[in-house]
Amino acid sequence: MPPTIATLLERARSRLVRVDAAQAARELAAGALVVDTRPADQRAAQGEIPGAVVIGRNVLEWRLEPSSPWRIPRAINHDVRVIVVCAEGFSSSLAAASLQELGLHNATDLIGGFQAWEAAGLPVDKG
Repeated sequence: MPPTIATLLERARSRLVRVDAAQAARELAAGALVVDTRPADQRAAQGEIPGAVVIGRNVLEWRLEPSSPWRIPRAINHDVRVIVVCAEGFSSSLAAASLQELGLHNATDLIGGFQAWEAAGLPVDKG
């Protein structure tokens, strides 16, 4: 029997040291790469985290894997701290686990996603 999505999520999260919104904000200020994978319509409606890099979920691994010819400039090595953000903290867990499978051992995600960031009163760019 194939695993359920709940099982996949549990497996992914068991490998992550997830961060809360306050920790994510501190790490962003210290230079961590915060990656927002939410679709454009969600970002337009809800706002964006200032300083976050927007990378679509469908190309995330190609943009962050250091040897990829399609990587972003900040994906310089496997030690880069990456904090993945989605809307509520579910797909970001799966994405962060996938990044770890590529050797990005400092990849994790934001517990509660963008909603937790906003609820914590952290800066949001609505414009």
